[in-house]
Amino acid sequence: MENFEKAILEHGKSVYLYIYSLVKHKELAEDLYQETLLSAYLAFPTIQESSKLKNWLFTIAANKCRDNWRKENKTKQFWKEEVYSYSAVMEPTPLPEERVILKDYASKMAKKVKTLPEIYQKPIYLYYYKDYSINEISMKSNLPISTVKTRIKRAKERLRPKLQSLA
Repeated sequence: MENFEKAILEHGKSVYLYIYSLVKHKELAEDLYQETLLSAYLAFPTIQESSKLKNWLFTIAANKCRDNWRKENKTKQFWKEEVYSYSAVMEPTPLPEERVILKDYASKMAKKVKTLPEIYQKPIYLYYYKDYSINEISMKSNLPISTVKTRIKRAKERLRPKLQSLA
């Protein structure tokens, strides 16, 4: 027990500073330092050579920091996957009035698209209404990808002034 106290008095501050340099947050560094000391205290009787004590303490500290990073990454992953998928599922359905407005807007938009020349209608229709990718449109219409992109861009440019009246 005395040997452990001596080791902590001798190396404790440098272990804490090492942890702080890794995590850059005072309270987290203090928590990880306490966990490091607890783990070291529990495993202290198993250490054979006192000359390797400092290295052993630093290894425990590094492992505690790694464990913390893994735990943080799991939490971040949860927020990315679980919470967003839950919120997407829980989206409220539109009110009947909103559905009517959206349906009316969609039909007016379709009429405006039909006023475009044929070469612009097809790419816009496939891209926005059928959710085809540009590659799929290119393959379906036997056109180069750059041509499909250009036609979509030009169709949008022609539609922009026509859609001002819908806004």
